[in-house]
Amino acid sequence: MRIRKLKDIKEFKAGDSTTLKEILHPDRDYLFDGRYSFAHATLGVGESSKKHRLKSSEVYYILQGRGEMTIDDETAIVEVGDTIEIEPNVVQSIKNIGDCELTFLCIVDPAWNADDEEIL
Repeated sequence: MRIRKLKDIKEFKAGDSTTLKEILHPDRDYLFDGRYSFAHATLGVGESSKKHRLKSSEVYYILQGRGEMTIDDETAIVEVGDTIEIEPNVVQSIKNIGDCELTFLCIVDPAWNADDEEIL
């Protein structure tokens, strides 16, 4: 049995300006043979991710806070318990519009790769 503790995973600032902890990634974990990557993301109050697009499919699941999700020309309010499906090659961003940290999980399939992301 393998258990990863979020508190033990090093965080970093992603290219889109979210703070990430990469929980699972097949290129960085020799014991994980999945085709997807799985990360924990945060944005502080008033912060936004940069507009970007991925060649991969992505799913966000909101754990805490309230956000404004934009995909191409469509915008919607997202909050705890919401799942956002993001198709490949769409322009996306998320803004924290709440009064606490916006926290969400990200699944990217196939796994996130810097060459597959374009920051706009």
